[in-house]
Amino acid sequence: MRKSLLRTFAIGAVFLLVGASSALALRLQIANIVIVTDGGFTPTTLPKHEFAPIKLHGYGKISTADGGLPPILKQIILWFDKHGEVETRGLPICTPAKLAATTTEVARKLCPGAIVGTGFGKAVVNFPEQPPIPASSPITIFNGAEKNGNPTVLAHAHLTVPAPTTFVVPIEIQRVNNGRYGFKTVAEIPKIAGGAGTPIYGRLKIGREWNYKGQRLSYVNASCPDGRLQAKGEFTFKDGTALNGTFLKPCTGK
Repeated sequence: MRKSLLRTFAIGAVFLLVGASSALALRLQIANIVIVTDGGFTPTTLPKHEFAPIKLHGYGKISTADGGLPPILKQIILWFDKHGEVETRGLPICTPAKLAATTTEVARKLCPGAIVGTGFGKAVVNFPEQPPIPASSPITIFNGAEKNGNPTVLAHAHLTVPAPTTFVVPIEIQRVNNGRYGFKTVAEIPKIAGGAGTPIYGRLKIGREWNYKGQRLSYVNASCPDGRLQAKGEFTFKDGTALNGTFLKPCTGK
């Protein structure tokens, strides 16, 4: 009965964060699973009716209330405010084939012009009858080829334990018309160590500027017509549990 409830129940939360530098964070919990996450953007003063360059940052930590290992994260869906845009004109692209079987250092050297974000991730590998093995990797976000007319990114990571493994996850930045939200991404979390690995932490910074045909362009851009930018995240685990939360970040329109 309890397991059935966990599979079908999703908890929602809204937390007003009072600034990009705030120490406050969104905390989601259902039964034993706890997610603490935060994100923001700079600068926070933006035009009301036209786009200006911004940089995004965020992190997420998965744990349990009793200190045990959480279930394995399967999918992350993110929705982004419609008062934003992604620009890729003149930006080099990278391909999954080019990044296959590469370390972080090699991947970044192969496609330096396509890097639009960097970060770091941690996991725990839990083999039967063995102590948990910590695993971690830098994360690199590369601009990818368009799909269905939408921008894409390639999320690259390289683990060295329990064996050298490269992960390249393609993510489409879908344009949607869903109330406050104008963009959606769906990231399928790859199996770590054959399914024995549990992601527990990740952080990212997204943003890049470059020159193209005499213009200074930015990968991420936003406006601030009504004093806030909004995002929503949904986290689905292998056991069917889902948690979702909404971020409301204040901005100043000028």
